[in-house]
Amino acid sequence: MYERRGQKLISAAEFRGRVFRHFALVLVGILVALSIGVVGYHFLAPLPWIDSLLNASMILGGMGPVDTLNNPAAKLFASFYALFSGVFFIGVSGVLLAPFAHRIFHRFHLDEKDGSGTPQSRKDIKK
Repeated sequence: MYERRGQKLISAAEFRGRVFRHFALVLVGILVALSIGVVGYHFLAPLPWIDSLLNASMILGGMGPVDTLNNPAAKLFASFYALFSGVFFIGVSGVLLAPFAHRIFHRFHLDEKDGSGTPQSRKDIKK
Protein backbone atom coordinates (compact mmCIF):
# COMPACT_ATOMS: atom_id res chain seq x y z
CA MET A 1 0.00 0.00 0.00
CA TYR A 2 2.80 2.43 0.86
CA GLU A 3 6.12 2.88 -0.88
CA ARG A 4 9.16 1.46 0.86
CA ARG A 5 12.14 3.37 2.17
CA GLY A 6 14.25 2.97 -0.98
CA GLN A 7 11.46 3.92 -3.38
CA LYS A 8 10.89 7.47 -4.60
CA LEU A 9 8.07 9.67 -3.34
CA ILE A 10 4.74 9.19 -5.14
CA SER A 11 3.30 12.03 -7.20
CA ALA A 12 0.86 14.57 -5.79
CA ALA A 13 -1.99 13.02 -7.80
CA GLU A 14 -1.25 9.55 -6.43
CA PHE A 15 -1.03 11.01 -2.93
CA ARG A 16 -4.44 12.69 -3.32
CA GLY A 17 -5.84 9.31 -4.40
CA ARG A 18 -4.34 7.67 -1.30
CA VAL A 19 -5.85 10.34 0.96
CA PHE A 20 -9.23 9.91 -0.77
CA ARG A 21 -9.13 6.11 -0.25
CA HIS A 22 -8.35 6.58 3.44
CA PHE A 23 -11.15 9.12 3.74
CA ALA A 24 -13.61 6.76 2.01
CA LEU A 25 -12.61 3.93 4.36
CA VAL A 26 -13.20 6.19 7.36
CA LEU A 27 -16.57 7.30 5.98
CA VAL A 28 -17.70 3.69 5.59
CA GLY A 29 -16.51 2.93 9.12
CA ILE A 30 -18.43 5.89 10.51
CA LEU A 31 -21.60 4.81 8.71
CA VAL A 32 -21.28 1.27 10.10
CA ALA A 33 -20.55 2.50 13.63
CA LEU A 34 -23.43 4.97 13.50
CA SER A 35 -25.78 2.27 12.22
CA ILE A 36 -24.85 0.01 15.13
CA GLY A 37 -25.67 2.82 17.54
CA VAL A 38 -28.96 3.75 15.89
CA VAL A 39 -30.20 0.16 15.82
CA GLY A 40 -29.07 -0.44 19.39
CA TYR A 41 -30.80 2.64 20.76
CA HIS A 42 -33.95 1.97 18.73
CA PHE A 43 -34.42 -1.61 19.84
CA LEU A 44 -32.90 -1.55 23.33
CA ALA A 45 -33.86 1.90 24.66
CA PRO A 46 -36.56 1.89 22.85
CA LEU A 47 -36.33 5.29 21.19
CA PRO A 48 -37.83 6.54 17.91
CA TRP A 49 -35.48 6.33 14.92
CA ILE A 50 -34.66 10.05 14.92
CA ASP A 51 -33.88 10.07 18.66
CA SER A 52 -31.78 6.95 18.20
CA LEU A 53 -29.82 8.72 15.47
CA LEU A 54 -29.32 11.76 17.70
CA ASN A 55 -28.07 9.69 20.65
CA ALA A 56 -25.79 7.54 18.50
CA SER A 57 -24.36 10.62 16.77
CA MET A 58 -23.74 12.41 20.05
CA ILE A 59 -22.00 9.41 21.62
CA LEU A 60 -19.97 8.65 18.49
CA GLY A 61 -18.95 12.31 18.35
CA GLY A 62 -17.83 12.19 21.98
CA MET A 63 -20.48 14.54 23.38
CA GLY A 64 -22.51 12.13 25.45
CA PRO A 65 -26.11 10.89 25.44
CA VAL A 66 -29.16 13.12 25.05
CA ASP A 67 -32.05 10.98 26.31
CA THR A 68 -32.42 9.33 29.71
CA LEU A 69 -32.24 5.55 29.50
CA ASN A 70 -34.68 3.65 31.70
CA ASN A 71 -33.83 -0.04 31.36
CA PRO A 72 -30.64 -1.96 32.17
CA ALA A 73 -30.18 -3.31 28.64
CA ALA A 74 -30.18 0.21 27.20
CA LYS A 75 -27.74 1.40 29.84
CA LEU A 76 -25.37 -1.49 29.17
CA PHE A 77 -25.58 -0.88 25.44
CA ALA A 78 -24.87 2.83 25.92
CA SER A 79 -21.87 2.02 28.12
CA PHE A 80 -20.32 -0.37 25.62
CA TYR A 81 -21.17 1.88 22.67
CA ALA A 82 -19.45 4.81 24.40
CA LEU A 83 -16.31 2.72 25.01
CA PHE A 84 -16.40 1.50 21.42
CA SER A 85 -16.81 5.07 20.18
CA GLY A 86 -13.75 6.26 22.08
CA VAL A 87 -11.55 3.53 20.64
CA PHE A 88 -13.12 4.02 17.21
CA PHE A 89 -12.24 7.73 17.30
CA ILE A 90 -8.59 6.91 17.96
CA GLY A 91 -8.57 4.40 15.10
CA VAL A 92 -10.24 6.79 12.67
CA SER A 93 -7.75 9.50 13.57
CA GLY A 94 -4.89 7.13 12.83
CA VAL A 95 -6.32 6.08 9.47
CA LEU A 96 -6.85 9.71 8.44
CA LEU A 97 -3.39 10.84 9.53
CA ALA A 98 -1.48 7.81 8.21
CA PRO A 99 -0.93 9.03 4.63
CA PHE A 100 0.33 12.43 5.82
CA ALA A 101 2.61 10.96 8.48
CA HIS A 102 4.00 8.41 6.01
CA ARG A 103 4.70 11.08 3.41
CA ILE A 104 6.53 13.26 5.95
CA PHE A 105 8.65 10.37 7.22
CA HIS A 106 9.30 9.07 3.71
CA ARG A 107 10.45 12.50 2.56
CA PHE A 108 12.67 12.74 5.65
CA HIS A 109 14.33 9.43 4.77
CA LEU A 110 14.80 10.50 1.17
CA ASP A 111 16.69 13.56 2.42
CA GLU A 112 19.28 11.28 4.01
CA LYS A 113 22.13 10.02 1.88
CA ASP A 114 23.11 6.43 2.70
CA GLY A 115 22.24 6.92 6.36
CA SER A 116 25.02 9.47 6.89
CA GLY A 117 22.59 12.29 7.55
CA THR A 118 24.01 14.36 4.71
CA PRO A 119 21.09 15.80 2.77
CA GLN A 120 20.86 15.21 -0.94
CA SER A 121 20.02 18.05 -3.29
CA ARG A 122 16.37 18.46 -4.24
CA LYS A 123 17.37 17.70 -7.83
CA ASP A 124 18.40 14.17 -6.81
CA ILE A 125 15.12 13.54 -5.00
CA LYS A 126 12.96 14.43 -8.02
CA LYS A 127 14.72 11.85 -10.25
